[in-house]
Amino acid sequence: MINTKVAIAGVTLNNPVMTASGTFGSGMEYSDFVDLNKLGAVVTKGVANVPWEGNPTPRVAETYGGMLNAIGLQNPGIDVFAERDIPFLKQYDTKIIVNICGKTVEDYLKVVERLADEPVDMLEINVSCPNVKEGAIAFGQKPDSLYHITSEIKKKAKQPVIMKLSPNVTDIAEMSKAAEAAGADALSMINTITGMKIDIHKRKFALANKTGGLSGPAIKPVAVRMVYQAAQAVKIPIIGMGGIANAEDAIEFLLAGASAVAVGAMNFVNPYTTVEVVQGIEEYMQRYGIEDVTELIGAVENI
Repeated sequence: MINTKVAIAGVTLNNPVMTASGTFGSGMEYSDFVDLNKLGAVVTKGVANVPWEGNPTPRVAETYGGMLNAIGLQNPGIDVFAERDIPFLKQYDTKIIVNICGKTVEDYLKVVERLADEPVDMLEINVSCPNVKEGAIAFGQKPDSLYHITSEIKKKAKQPVIMKLSPNVTDIAEMSKAAEAAGADALSMINTITGMKIDIHKRKFALANKTGGLSGPAIKPVAVRMVYQAAQAVKIPIIGMGGIANAEDAIEFLLAGASAVAVGAMNFVNPYTTVEVVQGIEEYMQRYGIEDVTELIGAVENI
């Protein structure tokens, strides 16, 4: 009998596969296709203290091996989320991880405090949001800024805190250490990589925002490298993501040091991807005689 359970910051997941924020809503849109009971966790779309309209259209564009998005974290706000989405997710035997976004530290804290008494399991903090008090530089692009927001959130949070790190930095290990030093219970990485696409026939940007976040298989080698570097630098668990399309991709992240993985852009291509990844990991374990999935975490050989 194989064991697929993993523990992240004291929270036990039935398996190490979850959804990546912004690609699965809160599960409602996918519940006709995917049995949410089969997922380790559902990570919700970003939630802010007030409704956000998001960016103007067009805000999605296809690229080779991936996609660009500049949705702008459109969401209905914490009140609607708490009233509608949490009760829906509580119907299932899966963990609930709420992704939180904001434009100031105070914005984040309002959502964190609002969720303190809600039946959610963990909080994932999106520090790739533009910090309006820092000239729109993302909270996660400077170690001192990341340390500050992490420590402030930890003072208020009742649930374990996962800091979702930006890949748009010079040294991911330095950022990982800053989050850990500030009290983060876990890390998730990577968020999207900043990219651009131009329509040569119209001579216009493909996205109204000009730039957007690149996700999909094209970014996987970068994501695996960053997960490995972070795993060498910190002791807290890491949730790896970035271009996972199948079980082989997911296992690569586990071997690099991730304790769990999240499937993102591929949910748009194949809504069954998450469940197929869960099944594929189980088949891999049986094939190689691995009894416990935690045996795979960080098990890549140093040659």
